[in-house]
Amino acid sequence: MRIRKAPLVALAGAAALVTGVATPAAAQVPAAAPVMTAAERDTPAVYGRAAHLIDAESGDVLFSKDAGERMPVASLTKTMTAYVVLKSAKPTDVVRIKAEDVAYAEDGGGTTADLRPGDRLTVGELMYALMLPSGADAAHALARTYGPGVKGFVATMNATARELGMSDTEYVNADGLPTPRGDGYSTAEDQALLAVKALQVPLIKEVAGTRRHTLAATDDHRAYSWRNTNRLLGTPGAIGLKTGFTRAAGYCLAFAGESGGRRLVGVLLDESVSSRRFSTAGALLSWGGSRVSA
Repeated sequence: MRIRKAPLVALAGAAALVTGVATPAAAQVPAAAPVMTAAERDTPAVYGRAAHLIDAESGDVLFSKDAGERMPVASLTKTMTAYVVLKSAKPTDVVRIKAEDVAYAEDGGGTTADLRPGDRLTVGELMYALMLPSGADAAHALARTYGPGVKGFVATMNATARELGMSDTEYVNADGLPTPRGDGYSTAEDQALLAVKALQVPLIKEVAGTRRHTLAATDDHRAYSWRNTNRLLGTPGAIGLKTGFTRAAGYCLAFAGESGGRRLVGVLLDESVSSRRFSTAGALLSWGGSRVSA
């Protein structure tokens, strides 16, 4: 949502044409500027290429900036991966990590959860590996297992997007990494819609709001400790959801917060400064919360 100032309008041109005499500058009267509400004057500055903020309960749009523009969304893709997996898998199901999962993340230059081939982890634990450190290795292991096969899984991701009404979204993998055949695309509006649905899944909400998760070593796997990349956590009311970054997508953030019994969900895409996405999200949540409670 942008506030555009009305252009100044010169009112003396007609008189000059009739008389041939230039009208003095003092006679030029600018048009009255539009009156802005207090909420409009206080709207946080948003520097990212696109943004969208909605009331999750009512669906009311509180803020929108180029929210329908298609662009890559990097690791925000992993929210759909988590959502699709948990539609069919149980958190207690066990997945065996393979060398191809680890190699995929390393070869693609993606962030990893440092999974080790041969380890056996539950789907529930892999949700933390997927969402906190944004593990491309975890995404590959889950997609490979529940596709079946990565290609089949991506097809399910796109079918699910259509079911959710995400008409401007196309996934090409389960993690958001660039590929030789393109990066895929979505919009801030579509990703906000996904965020609303994903946060209705209790495990996704729990994982997204966790700042650090530790696993002790067992006979099935080595010890792991994963820290959430979402620096918005710790802000009062914030509950996640997912960070993302590639050179093509810029710094991205899907976020949510609760205040006064209302949940607000937002998305920022293609921010040029990593830290600013978190401060902007916090400002939008605070501003939006004051609007819905007014």
